[in-house]
Amino acid sequence: MTFSVIARDPATGELGIAVSSCILAVGRAVPSARPGVGVVAVQARSRRGLGQSLLAGLADGGDPADLVRAAAHAAEDVDRQIAVLDATGRVAADTGRGSFPVSGHLLGEQLSVQGNMLASPEVLPAMVQAFSAARGDLPDRLLAALTAGQDAGGDVRGRQSAALLVVSGTPASDEDDGVGMDLRVDDSGDPVAQLRMLRNLQRAYDERDYETLALFAPEGARDLYAALAASQRGDRTAVRAALEEMRTRPGWSAWLAAMAGDARLAGVSRLLE
Repeated sequence: MTFSVIARDPATGELGIAVSSCILAVGRAVPSARPGVGVVAVQARSRRGLGQSLLAGLADGGDPADLVRAAAHAAEDVDRQIAVLDATGRVAADTGRGSFPVSGHLLGEQLSVQGNMLASPEVLPAMVQAFSAARGDLPDRLLAALTAGQDAGGDVRGRQSAALLVVSGTPASDEDDGVGMDLRVDDSGDPVAQLRMLRNLQRAYDERDYETLALFAPEGARDLYAALAASQRGDRTAVRAALEEMRTRPGWSAWLAAMAGDARLAGVSRLLE
């Protein structure tokens, strides 16, 4: 009922999973990850706690192949499908003998794709090929694989939800929880496309792409990003117009005053002096 991809980026050590399904909120059910430990996909009719159990096994030094083999022997999980990737790139997967057709998994270098109740046997090979051919960072490559799976038919029942989770290859700390990306589309007619849009929006926030945020951020904040974008361009008139529009809204003047020390607004203030 689901198709997913888990992978490690050998250049950065990041670990990630992208998944889509015709169930509500697949991001709640399938992906599990722990920075510096690994990432797990638990699909079909697997026990709900299996993902965390597998991560605990990885944290204790377990080998993915051994953990998958042990889980595969659980009689109550004949319809389960699991994939496990550790922080060094070791990967293993298993599709239970009772899993829904078309079902299966394919392993690659620090990579696994898996799915059940697929519309076509071409879904998983298309995902592997797309991931291998894609450029960009790990989230982009995971999304390329997920998109290829959807284009090849995806879930035979249709589309509803998707998720993208990427964590660091090193353990979390007090300063950094190690979660680089955690995006979910819980209910949509085209969840993979919506997930790509969210990833692009996240990129705009991360890279301070104020021109993009001025168009696609929540409506109440667009004037702020328009002012910041105009500041980057050195456009004093556009900065003033955006700020004046913001000041017409209740509470925004006090908010701007409170943000006076924010480095992002320093350029805006200089333009208006």
